[in-house]
Amino acid sequence: MIFTDYRGLTVAELSELRSLLREKGILYKVVKNTLATIASRGTSVSVAQDSFKGPVGIVISYDDPVLTAKRILEYSKKNEKLKVRSGIIEGKLCMPDDIKAVAELPSRKVLLSMIAGSLQASIGKFGAALSATINSFIHAMEALKIKRGA
Repeated sequence: MIFTDYRGLTVAELSELRSLLREKGILYKVVKNTLATIASRGTSVSVAQDSFKGPVGIVISYDDPVLTAKRILEYSKKNEKLKVRSGIIEGKLCMPDDIKAVAELPSRKVLLSMIAGSLQASIGKFGAALSATINSFIHAMEALKIKRGA
């Protein structure tokens, strides 16, 4: 969840932003500050109540926070009227610099692929080590057999 200041954006620009985010299953909602404050009480979002001042747009994603941060920062570079105030990622309050750092991370799919690749490589090396041990034992037994046979 990322909180933005959309002051100065036209309706057409907000629609463009919403459609850009909607392509990836991300929602952009403009909410009243009073309702946001009341709704956040007793939840992990309550740490961000200071962000509910002035016009606030809330970017909500249920899947990949990295993709959400990338998309919103991408649009804010394109249209400087959109300002990132703060965000909540994995239950922790993040300031704009933190959100920029999250946006620089690879996406969830890429990270999972990297983990799977490293696990696969480790298992392959373990299998090769076991195979080499067995092969060495077999060669030693063959050498012993040849030595005793001669």
